[in-house]
Amino acid sequence: MRITEAARRLGVSPRMLRYRESLGLLPPVRDRGSHRRFGPDELAAVSQAMDLERRFDISPAELAFALRAMSEPAVAQAVRDLGVRIGRIQAPRRALDFEKEKALRLLRPR
Repeated sequence: MRITEAARRLGVSPRMLRYRESLGLLPPVRDRGSHRRFGPDELAAVSQAMDLERRFDISPAELAFALRAMSEPAVAQAVRDLGVRIGRIQAPRRALDFEKEKALRLLRPR
């Protein structure tokens, strides 16, 4: 089906569907050079995305970035580094750090 019909079924505007497509929130077009047709898979993907946005109170752009962070290792690492720096993510403990802390505990006067 064309974008107008898909938008009507989903309860959104065609412009919003194009925006979601530009963010990468739709499955890729099967035939390059052809216009997007919305079938059951595309409708289900948009519905699932809209459900996540409502459930977690996020925007389509935030969801698109979350997907990017999950699929691009460099982005994931940069986000993790920021999370550690600002205290939202606990820094991973290394075995050597654990052994060092253990030795320091044993050396402390009692």
